[in-house]
Amino acid sequence: MTKRVKVADLPEFDAAAYLDSEEAIAAYLTDILAANDPALLAAALGDIARAQGMSEIAKASGLTREALYKALRPDANPRFDTISRVCTALGVRLVVQPDHA
Repeated sequence: MTKRVKVADLPEFDAAAYLDSEEAIAAYLTDILAANDPALLAAALGDIARAQGMSEIAKASGLTREALYKALRPDANPRFDTISRVCTALGVRLVVQPDHA
């Protein structure tokens, strides 16, 4: 007989643990951008910043740690300037491609 596991008993998923290479980060951001959700993009950048070190990303972006946490929380709606500064600090860039859907 198999033991049933309650969803509430499962550990919370943390994407930051899997963002350990440039390829993983690029794939993650590409999938997130496809969702076309600014709050989800902010949260994803927060995952990447936590994976690389929030203090270092804050310093490189010119933001305080507190401002960075606030801007990259899951329910945030950050300004494009903030997204751009964080992307630069993370060493990634957003690229536009034609949509052939």
